[in-house]
Amino acid sequence: MKIAFTTKGTEWNSPMDARFGRTEFIVIYDEETKTLSSFDNRAIENEAHGAGTATSKMLFELKPDVLITGNGPGQNAGTVLKKLNLKIFVGAGEMTMKGAYEAYKHAKLEMI
Repeated sequence: MKIAFTTKGTEWNSPMDARFGRTEFIVIYDEETKTLSSFDNRAIENEAHGAGTATSKMLFELKPDVLITGNGPGQNAGTVLKKLNLKIFVGAGEMTMKGAYEAYKHAKLEMI
């Protein structure tokens, strides 16, 4: 299973980014291979509109099974993500990526 995180860094101890669309990084953890891969999303900061949709399109290309984020995607981004059959978990905005993963594994995040 591949799990996507919205983060402010690329390591397990990096803080989660509460924002979905304007997250600094998307980090994918592949539970099968136990590897992390990161994708820089900072260029989206300069977009006036459509940041959530652009980030959703990136996730569409990465094809994760699960998204763990802070506040969750907005309505337009959510529409794109629904096409992925992606399970979305929110409430991880104040955690590290490792903490968010542990909270997910122990069913402590809200699925939307």
